[in-house]
Amino acid sequence: MPTTDWNPVLRSEFAKPYWHQLQDFVAGERARHLVFPPAPEVFAALHLTPFATTRVVILGQDPYHGPGQAHGLCFSVRPGVAVPPSLQNIHKELTADLGIPAPRHGNLEAWARQGVLLLNATLTVRAGQAASHQGKGWETFTDEVLRAVNAKPHRVVFVLWGASARRKKSLIDLDRHTVVESAHPSPLSAHNGFFGSRPFSATNAALEAAGLPPIDWAIPD
Repeated sequence: MPTTDWNPVLRSEFAKPYWHQLQDFVAGERARHLVFPPAPEVFAALHLTPFATTRVVILGQDPYHGPGQAHGLCFSVRPGVAVPPSLQNIHKELTADLGIPAPRHGNLEAWARQGVLLLNATLTVRAGQAASHQGKGWETFTDEVLRAVNAKPHRVVFVLWGASARRKKSLIDLDRHTVVESAHPSPLSAHNGFFGSRPFSATNAALEAAGLPPIDWAIPD
């Protein structure tokens, strides 16, 4: 992993057998298949959101597996890429919660630059094959990222959407941190508790109660 302030926090992981097996697996996949996101963007979430400034974590599961979609931030796509259905629903809830108009694109880098870690549990995927890189070691690594954030001395808000993300609650000290959880924003589940959950105002309320600045959730065009 290229150097960021996460490097000393996570350095011990890079010497473990699973890490080398994982890197060999991903290299083999890239040699035989199209893999997303591109190699330079696999760790984009850790590059854009330093450990020192992380105060919110939004946890996704898999990178998008369609052409041009994944760029290393969960739920996010670059400008010019069609906004995926789950992100469309996130935009709808943002409008309903805070009155912020839905942006014309799906790039969430503005959140990442404010300390919102947009982390997928699995950081790569084979094109067109959802979940194809699950269970290969990425979850071991991203669980360590969550443990490192959990160890921070100030309050962090963990936003857990859907059953997969909510299982990570066991890694979080609920006495010190805040969990905002609901159904996943996918069209398959958004009407079962994501819509109306007001995660953005809940996150800011928790930050402000801890004396931390809120997130400006508006996404500039």
